[in-house]
Amino acid sequence: LNHFRAAAPDVVFCDVHLNDLNGLDVLRQLHELDPALPIVMITGEQSSDLAISSNVHGAFDYYPKPLTASGLNEVVDRAIQSARAARQPAELALPIRRTGQTGLVGRCPAMLEVYRAIGRVAPQRLTVLVLGESGTGKELAARAIHQHSGRKGHPYVTVNCAAVPETLLESELFGHEKGSFTGADRRRTGRFEQANGGTLFLDEVGETTPGTQAKLLRVLQEQEFQRVGGDETLRTDTRVIAATNRNLLAMVAEGKFRADLYYRLSGYTIQLPPLRDRGDDLNLLVQHFLGILCDELKTAVTGLTAESVELLSRYGWPGNLRELQGVLRLAILRATGPVLTPDLFDLQPSGFLKPVAATKPEEAPEDFVAGRLAQGSKNLYAEWLARGEPELIRKVLAHFHGN
Repeated sequence: LNHFRAAAPDVVFCDVHLNDLNGLDVLRQLHELDPALPIVMITGEQSSDLAISSNVHGAFDYYPKPLTASGLNEVVDRAIQSARAARQPAELALPIRRTGQTGLVGRCPAMLEVYRAIGRVAPQRLTVLVLGESGTGKELAARAIHQHSGRKGHPYVTVNCAAVPETLLESELFGHEKGSFTGADRRRTGRFEQANGGTLFLDEVGETTPGTQAKLLRVLQEQEFQRVGGDETLRTDTRVIAATNRNLLAMVAEGKFRADLYYRLSGYTIQLPPLRDRGDDLNLLVQHFLGILCDELKTAVTGLTAESVELLSRYGWPGNLRELQGVLRLAILRATGPVLTPDLFDLQPSGFLKPVAATKPEEAPEDFVAGRLAQGSKNLYAEWLARGEPELIRKVLAHFHGN
């Protein structure tokens, strides 16, 4: 410890078993002196508990004996890169202050239009249909509508129509009487009763069956329903917000969704943009989720390197906000320093831009551009990148022998 204070090393290798002190205690003391220092624990024991304890206490890596020159070189290279990144100012740091209660984050033109739409429709009695890909934040939009409405102090109830079995969804929505079916040993209050005076959010409404759709239509039209197995007609004052990632109009054309229910649900429609179309909002969302996850996981991560920001900006995010949050959580759990580096992010290949299938390898650049313009392309820049990147990556990989 005295030598460490004098030498200020870039990397420390520390044995788990020392003569007068436990290696994990040394690890803790060194990190108190320099939280960004990469410390590699070494031991001759084949113990998973030791490996886990080392990582829990903040070790950069855990290296079993016997040590090899190539292995040491690889660990030292990684450790020095991590230390260098940790000592540089983060390109994207934690936010100074948090967002409001709605949890909606972003200021790109598409999200500003979403905010305007929520502001216009929230005070009204209208049924709202929220559309968007999976993971775009449809539930957050629904909650924002409720919080900005006159029903704010009343119940906000959620039903995921895709998560409830078809045979139980009607009971979930409308309740049931005792003895109405096998297992119904007592009366159950449905979600429409629970949301009376407030808001009912029907997530994944496109997954409902024709029978359930007919009953939903009746309660939306008449504001009344009956419990399963009951004959008493109950009244409800419930505002319905529905959401789906499916194309309901196409389902109507195919006879899979009732046209009258669609028009009843879509009294007002809000379209949420996918993450790949939100531009610089990505950085705001990364900061937002980092703040939440660092509190949740009790970590000292302070931000991302410039290379990490570039990597995330080039990714297509097929899972949208849900995928972003999961990727950041995993990166934080993998991190051994305060700054997240590109190697910590686990991104799915399917999220990157794919080449245009119709493009021929021998096609001249000017012919490609002219052809895509003639076909009315709305995303020519992305298609140009997708055309050239695969060949670029193949050649660079070949030059560096697949490294």
